[in-house]
Amino acid sequence: MQFGIFTVGDVTQDPTTGVTPSEAERIKAAVTIAKKVEEVGLDVYATGEHHNPPFYTSSPTTFLAYIAAQTERIMLSTSTTLITTNDPVRIAEEYAMLQHLADGRVDLMLGRGNTAPVYPWFGQDIRQSLPLALENYNLLHQLWHNDVVDFEGRFRTPLQGFTSTPRPLDDVPPFVWHGSIRTPEIAEQAAYYGDGFFANGIFWPMRHFQRLIELYRQRYAHYGHGTEDQAVVGVGSQIFVRPNSQDAISEFRPYFDNSPVYRGGPDLETVSEATPLFVGSPQQIIDRILELPEYFGNYQRQMFLIDHAGLPLKTVLEQLDVLGEQIVPVVRKELESRYGSHVPDAPTHASLVKAKYGDDEPRQPRPNPNRGDNVTGSSPYQDSDPGTPAVLPAL
Repeated sequence: MQFGIFTVGDVTQDPTTGVTPSEAERIKAAVTIAKKVEEVGLDVYATGEHHNPPFYTSSPTTFLAYIAAQTERIMLSTSTTLITTNDPVRIAEEYAMLQHLADGRVDLMLGRGNTAPVYPWFGQDIRQSLPLALENYNLLHQLWHNDVVDFEGRFRTPLQGFTSTPRPLDDVPPFVWHGSIRTPEIAEQAAYYGDGFFANGIFWPMRHFQRLIELYRQRYAHYGHGTEDQAVVGVGSQIFVRPNSQDAISEFRPYFDNSPVYRGGPDLETVSEATPLFVGSPQQIIDRILELPEYFGNYQRQMFLIDHAGLPLKTVLEQLDVLGEQIVPVVRKELESRYGSHVPDAPTHASLVKAKYGDDEPRQPRPNPNRGDNVTGSSPYQDSDPGTPAVLPAL
């Protein structure tokens, strides 16, 4: 069982002080939080992707590469990589590069996003959101699993004899989670490829996600990847903890009321009762987390949102101390005692390499430098005699 922190990357005014951090302050704070995640013994840090205010998370791979250089153990992931408005070739190349730099400590969660204007900003039509997501991942999967790809689809120019570079580390692509809060076709896609399915439960009641996860499990088994219990599921929650539950509710309420996610909806108590937003004492948080398998079955990754809605860095770091020292060790031990040996752990690069190669050495791709361009497969250079100057073709 993996436990981690995800951020949506909002730059929001602290409602108790009236202070809004600068983008620079918020980005530096996020790096501090990520390093603290490793320090307190959690397993994963994930960032969202947004291209509009009030968010700073426009370049996840740049951000995660910086964190990779300052950490040694934690998995680095995304809480959304936009599969609709990013070109699949760029996703393939950027996350493979990150995978190399982080020595394999990388996976990613693909999603369509929840900001409508982003589609025309990147030349896409939101009315094609679902077909885009399905086609773009089909191409991304091919780019990572095949050295040479021919592809023709609806939404981008064709590829002929194309090789994305660098190739994935050990010829094993990063593990992919598909995130969705309402779309059965995405659950179907995750199941078809044998990938993970992530339900970010902070948005909707738990029973809503229960149906999507059940569908994913059934289809995962249908496609022959394993039993329904062996499907790879992740769950997103939000927590706020203080030693006393009433103090937690009182302190968190202004942040909840000011939140870009929750503002204008039902009150804190209603949302907390219906969704995986857990506010209270450490024991109350433990009890609520341990209820989640009743809705979602045995799952492999639990992610928490803790730096949202203007919470100051000091408070977030305090939350992480309690989470790492008092909550996660108890939950981890209890959940692992409930899981049978047939339930797999969350995939890691090491486990995926082992599954592919066994005890053999993994393949290290070395694309032919004289292979030519990625359109025709022909080279403009004279490689028969390395000493002969290159002759460029007439234009």
